[in-house]
Amino acid sequence: MSCPKCPTSQVVDPPQVVYRDFYHPQIVQIIHPIEIINRHHCVPVPEHIYTCTVRDEFCPTPLTAPVAHVRSVKKKSAKG
Repeated sequence: MSCPKCPTSQVVDPPQVVYRDFYHPQIVQIIHPIEIINRHHCVPVPEHIYTCTVRDEFCPTPLTAPVAHVRSVKKKSAKG
């Protein structure tokens, strides 16, 4: 209850500021440059190469074999 004989007065507080934020999307392009470098490397890979030679040899048969020269040895007679 208020007293009817008391003077009334008003006290006003300083205003309170209330912010209401609104966000609106804005497109911003961000460019990410990419550089592609093709690197070529020479890698030694062994390749085995075989050489083959063929030759003919003729082996002598008894008919074509060179004749061995046998020197006859004289036996000494037993005189004694």
